[in-house]
Amino acid sequence: MAYVLRRLLEMVPVLLVVVVATFFLAHAVPGGPFDKDRPLPAEVKARLEAYYGLDQPLPKQLGNYVVNLAQGDLGPSLKYPGWTVREVIGSRIGVSCALGFVSLFIAVLIGVPVGVLAASRPNSWLDRVPMGFTLVGICVPSFVLGPILALVFALGLGWLPPCGWGEPEHFILPALTLGLITAAPLARLTRGSLMEVRSLDYVRTARAKGVPPLRVWFVHALRNALLPVVTYLGPAAAGLVSGSFVVESLFDVPGMGRLFVTAIINRDVMLILGTTVVYAVALLFLNLAADLANAALNPKVARSR
Repeated sequence: MAYVLRRLLEMVPVLLVVVVATFFLAHAVPGGPFDKDRPLPAEVKARLEAYYGLDQPLPKQLGNYVVNLAQGDLGPSLKYPGWTVREVIGSRIGVSCALGFVSLFIAVLIGVPVGVLAASRPNSWLDRVPMGFTLVGICVPSFVLGPILALVFALGLGWLPPCGWGEPEHFILPALTLGLITAAPLARLTRGSLMEVRSLDYVRTARAKGVPPLRVWFVHALRNALLPVVTYLGPAAAGLVSGSFVVESLFDVPGMGRLFVTAIINRDVMLILGTTVVYAVALLFLNLAADLANAALNPKVARSR
């Protein structure tokens, strides 16, 4: 319990650094939320800036935002009149969470078994062929893999819709794109970790005692080999659950990633800050969950903490 409380307290300065850096970067970009193709009259623009507090010095604006953030207030959206940032994000975060968890399930379902299979027959075709495909998966970015999958399964075979949202089949292509690019490094990490663990003394001792090979492999070796895999899943899950900017834009998914891109285009500083805070909190909490899972798998880590 003390370890969890200490980690929660450590999140506060990290979030503060993220907020300060994002605030000044967002204000350093040329243009503003009220700059349009047809400029607003100077009086109207001045009134809008005064209403939202944008006419104040930047340090004072930052101080006001941090005080409101400490109270759970993310402020009003500058481009969605009548909406708060919390309401705008709340309408999108469910989509990104659903897509992220499905993608993570696909990544684990593919990556871990492939890594185990490759490590069970090192330097054979069962090792070289899957690891070759994982190398391709690591090198090919999502904005290339996504259109290829859409070209094959949507436009070529006609099995799936190329874009859109609302039906179960709309999950498949974006989730598969995110899942495959995450499964590739997951498979290589699982394979490397298993290759390292299988040569340790306690594994050789278990074999020498006549323990069945499957028990040695899946009970003794795999449990410790999964420790770096679980550590990797923390930030990977945060990226997937928070949403992918490129994939959500490619497949017209109304999630957090697409919202963040729109907020940057619209220069909606409050929405940019709000989505960044949500991303940072998701990453910190999922990293904490990964550390707790590591402690559950490794009693030595649990005792040290």
